[in-house]
Amino acid sequence: MKIRNSLKSLKKRHRDCRVIRRRGRVYVINKTNRRFKARQG
Repeated sequence: MKIRNSLKSLKKRHRDCRVIRRRGRVYVINKTNRRFKARQG
């Protein structure tokens, strides 16, 4: 999992990427291609 400043660019890498907020952190998760995981905060 990458820790990044901007998750908007990571969301555009794959069409299944979703930006999710959990416990004050922002995550990019992808069910089909799990290598696109990222975290912010």
